[in-house]
Amino acid sequence: MGLSELRIFGRSGTPISPLTLGTMNFTEGFGSEAGGVGPSTGGAASGVGPSATGAPTGAQESIRIINAALDAGITAVDTADVYSQGQSEQVVGRALRGRRDDVFLATKFHGQMSANPAHSGNSRRWITQAVEGSLRRLQTDRIDLYQAHRPDYNTDVLETITTLNDLIRQGKILYYGTSVFTPAQLVEAQWLANTNHLIPPLGNQVPYSMLVRGIERDVLPIAAQYGLGVLAYGPLAGGWLSGSFTLDSRPAAARAHSLPGRYDMSGPASERKLHATDALTRLADKLEVSLVDLSVAFALTHPAISSVIIGPRTEEHLASYLAAADVRLSEEVLDAIDEVVAPGTNFVERDAGAIVPSLEFAELRRL
Repeated sequence: MGLSELRIFGRSGTPISPLTLGTMNFTEGFGSEAGGVGPSTGGAASGVGPSATGAPTGAQESIRIINAALDAGITAVDTADVYSQGQSEQVVGRALRGRRDDVFLATKFHGQMSANPAHSGNSRRWITQAVEGSLRRLQTDRIDLYQAHRPDYNTDVLETITTLNDLIRQGKILYYGTSVFTPAQLVEAQWLANTNHLIPPLGNQVPYSMLVRGIERDVLPIAAQYGLGVLAYGPLAGGWLSGSFTLDSRPAAARAHSLPGRYDMSGPASERKLHATDALTRLADKLEVSLVDLSVAFALTHPAISSVIIGPRTEEHLASYLAAADVRLSEEVLDAIDEVVAPGTNFVERDAGAIVPSLEFAELRRL
């Protein structure tokens, strides 16, 4: 495998590295330059801060991580306007000075960027403002991949993709994509684009790990059918596969409150998930690889995955992720993983990345 074996991003013909540097943890402030105790959970989030599970990484350390990642062969960087309310984009913009043309740069819109609720969503009014803010903070004249961070159930999909089509025509973005859209939404966006003679979405960003495999049922086959590039985030399943979760070591109460549903151990689904985590930990020990190596290698193995987003907080974390890119899993190992967690399995609905409103709010279930 290795970082030198670039992959084509969907139908674009654009080669990118198998690992993408996720910058959700990066901020302009001093943050936690010393970092945490293990690799970050990485990937995309819809909240307003860098992460719900640890302190952010300050600007100096963030820039060192970005440069080290690029020097090691990573060619793709993913951020979002909502990460630290624009600070992540600012740090990325500074770090990429003189190196911008060597990077496939992805960012996102949707999250609320001020106290004004109008400064959010997927409407034409907000997208045209949001893209200018991202371009300014990133210090660039174009965004390679501009992604809708979450579905917007208040905005017509045609309005969103028409606006993004216009931004491509204007040269402000090169491609556009989505994040955690449902299978129906992915197909609808492709259909609307094709029937209205618009450029269709190119990518989709989704959670994927040995513990979060629901996308194998429909999202990944749809991506393959339409030639979508897939950025997979959360290969460590929100920290569950970091090596610190075992039957004898459960998440602290503070973490359980930070992301309700993901770390709440009171339900039977989470209990099954914990037993699976313990079994995967023992499998990694048997193979004499770290659980991080096994987790990242698993996500990289699926043929529909274009690149796996990693979220290091320190250069040491980055090094551990880079080593995982060289790990190859045999069919026997993949079969063993399938025996622990069957293909297409999600233990907890929240792990899928976004909850459909009709399932989240009781009143909408009775319309």
